[in-house]
Amino acid sequence: MTSIAARRATFRRLHDAGCFVMPNPWDIGSARLSAGLGFPALATTSGGFAFSRGLPDGAVDRDTMLAHVAEIVAATELPVNADFGNAFADAAEAVATNVALCVETGIAGLSVEDMAADRSLYEFDHAVDRVRAARAAIDAAGPDVLLTARSEALLTGHPGGLDEACHRIAAFAEAGADVLFVPGKLDAASISKVIAAAGGKPVNVIALDPAQSIADLAQAGVRRVSLATALARAAYGGFLRLAREVAGTGTLKGLAEAEPGADLNRFFAPFAGGPPS
Repeated sequence: MTSIAARRATFRRLHDAGCFVMPNPWDIGSARLSAGLGFPALATTSGGFAFSRGLPDGAVDRDTMLAHVAEIVAATELPVNADFGNAFADAAEAVATNVALCVETGIAGLSVEDMAADRSLYEFDHAVDRVRAARAAIDAAGPDVLLTARSEALLTGHPGGLDEACHRIAAFAEAGADVLFVPGKLDAASISKVIAAAGGKPVNVIALDPAQSIADLAQAGVRRVSLATALARAAYGGFLRLAREVAGTGTLKGLAEAEPGADLNRFFAPFAGGPPS
């Protein structure tokens, strides 16, 4: 079994040069399938996990999320980045406490947002203080863990838009973030602005535009690509298409796109009786 220290070192090296894709599984099965496809690292997805619990994104409590993150860490030997929302806290001191708990799960990295539970942005100085608190907590609990700081200015519809997001991530970089992230659909010009604001630190971009390829994002200078809820939504999309067909017309044409059970059994067989099931 690869040690947690080795996973963290591997994750840090992945950010040194080039571009890599980090898929977002939402349970043990999807984590193991992702690892089996050769991806170098994984990330949790708060939305995908919430869907699996029958909840909307943001409705999972801290302790349930921590248990889930630990489960994904144990599912494979790959480095795992935790989608840790707003760290389940408003105050910087509480952010530090919760980030330290997340580090204890064995993660190689985690992300912290600047958006409150009511989907408003934290005031600028407070948002920066929260990043500083997360940085201090990581340095005390697991200094090789990468901190990704996110600005949700685009997702919240902030009037400052991308300019506000770039203003924030520049400050987050100075406050100790290792990776910067502006969630949202970014074209090449927007990506260039985000990379410039990051001041030489790695930038994560979500693959959201079907017209873009991973090669396009790499050429634009993106260091890390994540998929957010895309894989979970694709899985639920397949489920709903077939279920609606059966409930509606009573036909079974959608079965043609289902993964064969025998193939899944063969893939998962080596894990029987092993780590988490």
